Amino acid sequence: MTMITSPIPPERAKQMNPVVLAFVGDAVYTLCVREALALESGEKTGALNKRASEKVSAHGQSESLARILPMLTEEEADIFRRGRNAKKPTRSKNATVGEYVRSTGFEALIGYLYLTGQTERMQQLCFGESV
Repeated sequence: MTMITSPIPPERAKQMNPVVLAFVGDAVYTLCVREALALESGEKTGALNKRASEKVSAHGQSESLARILPMLTEEEADIFRRGRNAKKPTRSKNATVGEYVRSTGFEALIGYLYLTGQTERMQQLCFGESV
């Protein structure tokens, strides 16, 4: 996984709009999942894409979040809640409202950890279970 070259201070990241953190987190999480799948599997791209789509969907992220929620620090839980509660410009077509808001919180947390250079912790939370 490519690491951020210039991490920002946590104080700055906490001032960012949580939807912007989720924007970054969505891209980073997608890359992490795709990289892990590509390295662990000899499957063809169609099968890899299907598995990646299931994992990075709002439903998949909501399920991942349920597994890691007890592991979050107080600071991480605060970032998650900010993302979950943020006003979003779009609605999900293929997930419940609950799944969508939880996935936005998950993505905001991943974006926060990535931007602040906490990539080891980010990967621990993303891949506490197998991809």
